[in-house]
Formats: sequence, C-alpha cells, structure tokens
Amino acid sequence: MQFKVPQFLEIEDKIFGPFTFREFVYLVGGGGMCFVVYKLLGLVWGAIPILAIAGFAGMLTFYRPNNKPFIDMLEAGFKYGFQSKLYIWKRRQIKVAKNKAPVVVEDKNIAMRENVKLSGNKLRDLAWSLDVLDLKKEGNN
Repeated sequence: MQFKVPQFLEIEDKIFGPFTFREFVYLVGGGGMCFVVYKLLGLVWGAIPILAIAGFAGMLTFYRPNNKPFIDMLEAGFKYGFQSKLYIWKRRQIKVAKNKAPVVVEDKNIAMRENVKLSGNKLRDLAWSLDVLDLKKEGNN
C-alpha cells in the first residue's frame, strides 16, 4: 500500500502579494513603529531611530543568511548569550629534560582516540547501514 507523502512543508504561502504573512507582519510592524517614533520625536530627532527600526524590519523581512530566516539567527544568538556555558580543557603535563626544550605530554588514550581514522570501506559500510532498512525488523511485523 502506498501513501502520499506531503512535500514542501517548510515553504510558507505567499498571502500578501510577494510576502508571506510573517514577512508582512514584520513590514507593517516596522512601518507602524517608525510612524510612532516620527509622531513622538519628529523627523529631525527621530531620523536615527527610524532608520534603525526600518533597517531591522527590512532585515527580518528580506535578509536570509544560509537560506534561513534572520529571526532564527537572532534566536540562536540570544540562546547562546543567555545560556550557561561549560568550559572544558585538557590537562597537559610538561616535562623538562636537561639541555632540551620543554615537551608537552598528553594523555595517551586521548592521542590514540584522535588517531583513529575511518577507511573508505568502513565509511562506506557505515553509510550503507544507515541508508538500508533493517529487514529483520520489517519481516517480523
């Protein structure tokens, strides 16, 4: 039995001309905030805040770094800035021999783990095992 799988789920519909609903809200919200700043401060004193608000609204609407919405980048930046961070370092021992420069000695287990490389055959086998369904489980159902 075959089922139809929906496609293009991540593409938003263009509702207001060439803009999606979200882009339209960014533009209208930015325009409304610019109007409020203009009415409160006037054109001379409000020129810099108006340009900043209009630029931010334009970036939210049109700027897509790595083909992702700019709001996603802002969200990631805030999460990174406000979350707790875990700093990990590797302890090294420095050995100094007579008449020689200091030598940094690292843990041998770490060095051995870093030297493990996947050969072409192992990498191909790993990719194959990830791509192919487990036929034993399929047969039991």
